[in-house]
Formats: sequence, C-alpha cells, structure tokens
Amino acid sequence: MRLRYIKNAKEKMEMHDKVITNPEQYRYSWNDIFGNDNPIHVEFGAGRGGFIVKMAEKYHDINYLAFERNSKVIIKGLNKLPEKVPSNFYFVHSDIRKIEDIFNESFIERIYLNFSDPWPKERHSKRRLTHRRFLELYKKILVPKGEIHLKTDNDMLFDFSLDEFKEMGWEIVMVTRDLHNSKFVDGNIMTEYEEKFVKKGQHINKLIAISPKK
Repeated sequence: MRLRYIKNAKEKMEMHDKVITNPEQYRYSWNDIFGNDNPIHVEFGAGRGGFIVKMAEKYHDINYLAFERNSKVIIKGLNKLPEKVPSNFYFVHSDIRKIEDIFNESFIERIYLNFSDPWPKERHSKRRLTHRRFLELYKKILVPKGEIHLKTDNDMLFDFSLDEFKEMGWEIVMVTRDLHNSKFVDGNIMTEYEEKFVKKGQHINKLIAISPKK
C-alpha cells in the first residue's frame, strides 16, 4: 500500500519528544532515557505503535520501544497517541538490522513480532523477520532465556518461523493456530491488523520462543 505524502515528515518526527531518531547514541544509556532500570521490551516493525502503547499503558513497570523504519508511518502513529502518553514508551526510527549497534548484548527481555511482512516469494525468505540471520541478532541482544512473541495471520510465515526457531535451537513454549478460540486469548492485546482480521473471522497464529542463550 502506497502511503500518502506527509509534508516535512522527517522534521516533524525529529522534533517530537516521543521519537528517538539517533538510537545508536543511547546504546549504553537506555535506562537514562526512561529514568529507571525496568526491563525493556521492543516491537520490531511496530507500524503506528498502537499495540505497544496499549502495553505501556497496562504495564507501568516495563519500558517499551516501538521500532519502525518508515517515518510517515511513525507520524501517523504520533497523531493517534492518547492525550496522556505513557512515560514508559518511545518510537525508535531505525532499521532493525542495526540493533547490534543500538543495544548491548543481553539487554532486552522480550521482542514482539506482530504481523510482519511474510515475504511470500522464496527468494525473499532472508527478509522475513524470523529468518535465522535475524534470530541470531535477536539472540545477541536478548537476555538469557529472553522471549520472542510472534503473531501472524499468515500460515506460511508461521510454519517457516516454527522451523527456523527449532533449527536454531530456540525452545517453543507456546503455540496456537487459532489464538482467539484458545485458552491463550486471556490478556491478549490486539494490534490494528489483528482487530481487522478477527472481525473478518480470520484465525490468528501465535507462538512464544525462548532464546537458547545460557
């Protein structure tokens, strides 16, 4: 989908106090950004950030970072922020391939991958956010036994992800192919995409994987 042009999007984003545009600068000082040493959870490919904002509103003792590389999408997300923005939430304008330069090793406690682009063509499989090259990056920044929570409506991506996690030694501790008709739906916070899919009667896949890092 082609996004409508937003005048001065980059400048607007850089001026907003809830957007971090130079995350490498904070590699050693993320706790200073939040003013505490609470655990940090990140969402990669966060879109407008609706999911992670809801999480921040619900869990005040956890800090949240919403990674999104498209500045126009972030601007749309900023326009949707609640009147009282959670202090434990920030957008991060960055490509996730740079995360080794953004976080120290063994620093992040949980990663969310919600409705990521499935890249259906096999020749593009390395672009999928659960490809093993990304799993290796995640393992570096996650604490030992850190978690990845994945949700998708795409069965191909879900099957691919299950295989990649298993091949790379991750422990799958939760799997469902129909989240909203399972016992795991309690406490589930939906993304914008998820709300639309559920209204259409589509099933949602979810898994939780534990890092093999000791």
